[in-house]
Amino acid sequence: MWCNPAPGARDTGLSTLHGAQAVEQGTGLQWRVLVVDNDPDVHAATCAALEGQLLFERPLVFMHAFSGDEARALLLREHDLAMVLIDVVSERACSGLDLVDFIRHTAGLRNTRIVLRTGLPGQVPDLETLLRYDINDYRTKAELTRDRLLAMVVTAVRSYKQLCAVDASRVNLELILRSSASLLETKDACEFASAVLIQLSALLKVEGDGLVCAQRGERVGDYCVQAATGRFGEFTGLPLALLPPGPALNLLEAAMNGRCNVYGEHGGLALHIGHKDEKDIVVFVDVPTTHSALDPQLLDVLCANLSTLLHNRGLLGRLHDSAYHDPLVNLPNRSHFIEKVNECERQGMDDYILALIDIDDFSATNDMMGHHFGDRLLEKVARRLQDSLPSDVLLARLGADTFAVLGSVQQVQPRRLLECALQPLHIDGVPHKVSLTCGYVLLPKAPQPGADLIKDATIALKRAKRDHRGQHLRYADQMGTEARARAVLLSKLREAIEKQQLFLVYQPQLNLDTQQLIGLEALLRWRTEDNRFIPPDQFIPVAEHSGLILALGQWVLSTACATMRELLDTGLAPRRMAVNVSTVQLQDAGFFDLVRAALAANGLQGRHLELEITESVAALPTKLLDSTLCALRAEGVSIAIDDFGTGYSSLSYLERLPLDRIKIDRSFTRQLGDPHGARIAEMVAELGRKLGLTVLAEGIEDAGAWQALLAMGCQEGQGYHIAMPMDKAELIHWLGRHPERLRAT
Repeated sequence: MWCNPAPGARDTGLSTLHGAQAVEQGTGLQWRVLVVDNDPDVHAATCAALEGQLLFERPLVFMHAFSGDEARALLLREHDLAMVLIDVVSERACSGLDLVDFIRHTAGLRNTRIVLRTGLPGQVPDLETLLRYDINDYRTKAELTRDRLLAMVVTAVRSYKQLCAVDASRVNLELILRSSASLLETKDACEFASAVLIQLSALLKVEGDGLVCAQRGERVGDYCVQAATGRFGEFTGLPLALLPPGPALNLLEAAMNGRCNVYGEHGGLALHIGHKDEKDIVVFVDVPTTHSALDPQLLDVLCANLSTLLHNRGLLGRLHDSAYHDPLVNLPNRSHFIEKVNECERQGMDDYILALIDIDDFSATNDMMGHHFGDRLLEKVARRLQDSLPSDVLLARLGADTFAVLGSVQQVQPRRLLECALQPLHIDGVPHKVSLTCGYVLLPKAPQPGADLIKDATIALKRAKRDHRGQHLRYADQMGTEARARAVLLSKLREAIEKQQLFLVYQPQLNLDTQQLIGLEALLRWRTEDNRFIPPDQFIPVAEHSGLILALGQWVLSTACATMRELLDTGLAPRRMAVNVSTVQLQDAGFFDLVRAALAANGLQGRHLELEITESVAALPTKLLDSTLCALRAEGVSIAIDDFGTGYSSLSYLERLPLDRIKIDRSFTRQLGDPHGARIAEMVAELGRKLGLTVLAEGIEDAGAWQALLAMGCQEGQGYHIAMPMDKAELIHWLGRHPERLRAT
């Protein structure tokens, strides 16, 4: 577009006309140059010199201002000026520099190139001014011949073009980066596809027709339209093969086959998004070939970014599955289950039941049969439970061998859950019988966190495992109270250990026939700061369950051995020191070495020590238990079964285990006056004799019990009638007063 103002013309309508025409032609399709000079001849000469010129395939369009005020008004309206030619002293000295400051700071035109012109060579701005205002060039009017003017304009326009390209790239990259987070958070593939179309429309500044197809297989026919706009909207959700033949389908097929971006000769483009050897998507956008925003390099960046996002969404999906799914049994896991319980609570579903199902003796089975067998057992139980439940009931795996069920009380019946395992499970062709135990809780009317409800159901499950194995038990508030009491007791026990409030007492053991002292039993006691005693049957189970028993047991063993050493040195020691050992300690791989270290540290031999174990050891893995006890026996350590008759009913372990002594529980000793109680004690004594084991009775509280036990053939005993448990100082005093009960060791 050209302008040829007549000499002397000052009509500002000239610039207004060209401004309107420039907008009509379209921003970005021409280079607009503003000439600011109060001399009409300068305007006419500038237009005449550059008439008919195309720069970078776009025409030059001139706009004119004959005063500073006129230029300021125009600069505030027009924001796409490639270049401004300014007369430095158009009206007064430095008025041109004032206008330059207005361009940069008030109008905010950072990319517009500025060239200063003057009629006098001495009016050249200093270097600091040129740099501060980013002035492109400075020329006297006499220098501006046609060739020099053209060269100056070409240089300025090229610089403006490059600066605008940098700005556009920055803005577009910011747009790409800002949208990346939202694209990554899309819930599913269709939502991701729709978001891709929205981003492309924003980037290309179009609202044309478009569609996104995702790969479902290896052939073109396996692609499916996941999102579409405009004339393609009706194809959403359909196979791509149903798209009518035409440029769009051709470009999409070319992008699929070449795994690259394809540009149509007559408009439109197809973008390929995806990494090698991964599922990909292709996008078609109907956009003119001459569209200003159609920058192949920028679109390559966009596709690379979208490909990474697509890959990351797949990775996040797999991580989500990993975080919420149990691959072994193909069920939801604990995290997923808790979320669903929380949803039920928020929706007020108080007619729902949360049940936990545990496989009885799974740990022992896993150890004996191997982990592969254990895994197959879990899979079989999971399928049995799944088959016994309606499809809309949630079944999840919560722990090693614990499953969780969430559903309405009409759908979930604890008794039927347990019955699903009544028939043997066939594992690798071999039938295997298992039993299940269930603890459950009804969802309350008042909302409660899912984790807390699972905790309540776990309390019920543990109580059922302890008292009602193979049955189901509903959670009651009393159970929670007791559980919290155990938690408080555990906290106090930790504190008591730190403050050394636990100590040992020793109870003598006599030969009932000769009345000679043959041993001592070390007993753990806990006296609180207010001088109260906590019974061992309360805190020992808590110590075992929490794992504190390992450190506590080590201290008891070391302390008892040290006491035995001290008694040996004073000549008051009996034949042996008996120490109670928990099944938790026996399962510790380092237990045997710990015993040897305690003996060696105190200069004792194995015969100086006896370890008392309970009948619950029968539940331990055979190989581990046998190897540990045999190794201890080889060191001379004797083994006694404590509290016999109160635990497991199977007697086979008495023949299998390397034992020396069997102890009649005090509950049977106290019932010697009752014919039934006497028969049990007599039976235990007879069993011990037949197995070649020494029999020791606990709880002898009077002479009658002593004589009755002696008559049964019970060789040894302990109890209040013989001596109370004593601390070390009292024990040494007692031993000093009864030298006749000592005998050489």
